[in-house]
Amino acid sequence: MDEALAPELQRYVEHLRVERRLAPRSVKMVHDALLRLQQAAAQAQVDLRQVQVQHVRRWAAMLRERPLAPRSIAIHLSAWRGLYRWWGRNGEVRVNPVEGVRAPKAGKPLPKALSVEQAVSLASFEGAQGDPALRARDHCMVELLYGSGLRVAELVGLNLRAGADATGWIDAADASAQVLGKGSKRRTVPVGAPALAALRAWLAVRGQVAATDEPALFVSRRGTRLTASQVRSRLKSLALQAGLPTHVHPHMLRHSFASHLLQSSGDLRAVQELLGHANISTTQVYTRLDFQHLAKVYDAAHPRAKRK
Repeated sequence: MDEALAPELQRYVEHLRVERRLAPRSVKMVHDALLRLQQAAAQAQVDLRQVQVQHVRRWAAMLRERPLAPRSIAIHLSAWRGLYRWWGRNGEVRVNPVEGVRAPKAGKPLPKALSVEQAVSLASFEGAQGDPALRARDHCMVELLYGSGLRVAELVGLNLRAGADATGWIDAADASAQVLGKGSKRRTVPVGAPALAALRAWLAVRGQVAATDEPALFVSRRGTRLTASQVRSRLKSLALQAGLPTHVHPHMLRHSFASHLLQSSGDLRAVQELLGHANISTTQVYTRLDFQHLAKVYDAAHPRAKRK
């Protein structure tokens, strides 16, 4: 989409980016959703502040005909709803035309997680190709993603040391990490012994790569802060080198962290705290993964589960 957002829509996007501190990927999704709203209103020759419920319902139906998946439609409606709520708080509209419009229901797929053996194998793998310093960096990243359940944004937001302007850092003496999660909420997560060992190995060679005065803990080969996209690319490559049979992305390691922890402990509340979920219903999806694990054990081991 080459068309530019209208200034009043761009102001809302900037509000989300600067004041609400939404992740860049979320900001991009809102931007694209508002662009579709702008195009639909222009085609219908309706001023955006004069949009009615019937317009929104018609446009949502058009999204379904494109066809977009229910989740994509929900993202569009959420972005539109947020815009009108913001305008309402600022006194620019009297009614939110999106408030009563809901996206079609979709089945909730289970998050994809590695098996314990696959996750441990990847976390233990120290790379077989490329610069040894970058291999040490990648190994440390995997240990933190799987060992502490970090989101990729939390990982790349880590700084070398604590400070007023730091979004996150690792306290090696306390074996913990301070991270800034969704909604700008801080939380403390434990850092295990293997991750601390990987951290020490990376810090020993970080100076060979990092630019002078670069505050980021993880840097690219250019010496500047690593991006989420670069982490995804490195993790995909590392998983291939390690011989894993599936495409691995950072959130898969977070899912694996939660699933494996729940399998071992059964403590849903603790997993919720460690993941930084505001609502326990978000965490409960991992109980379904846990049941899948139990069902496989039953099918493999129980005499009555075997076919004659």
